[in-house]
Amino acid sequence: MTAPLQAQAPDFSAAEFRAALGMFATGVTIITARAADGRLVGFTANSFNSVSLTPPLVLWSLARSAGSMPDLSAGSHYAVNILAASQKALAERFAARGVDRWEGVDWAPGVAGAPVLEGCVASFECFNRSRYEEGDHVIFVGEVERCAHRAGVAPLLFHGGRFYTEHPL
Repeated sequence: MTAPLQAQAPDFSAAEFRAALGMFATGVTIITARAADGRLVGFTANSFNSVSLTPPLVLWSLARSAGSMPDLSAGSHYAVNILAASQKALAERFAARGVDRWEGVDWAPGVAGAPVLEGCVASFECFNRSRYEEGDHVIFVGEVERCAHRAGVAPLLFHGGRFYTEHPL
């Protein structure tokens, strides 16, 4: 019997890995939820992806050390808000520490109270279906209960540490 295969130790630094990951252009989202005590929770993320059409599933990940981890792990619902190009400042605010992320932000309560941000190109209101601990992050899989989108609105993109918007080829 042979021993199970295992990955080899990386020959690159965490900084090199992060820089290489940054070469994959992504959309920009803000994940939002309502904590059990009623507080609004939200942060900028680009780790969003589709999983399945039937049932409708999406995923995103969050660092285990994130301050919002207890609220998102325990909560039943959250929203994934895909930002428009005009929402760059909002992306930066929800990525910052020590600021009131919600001051002056227009939003409406979605499924089970999860905040849905106004002006986004799309939103996915999700039941917190499952979580998987991998490395220093937790992968959240959400079952989409409601979604919406605005055709013809340019999305906010992130690549190589900078924000962009789309340009048709």
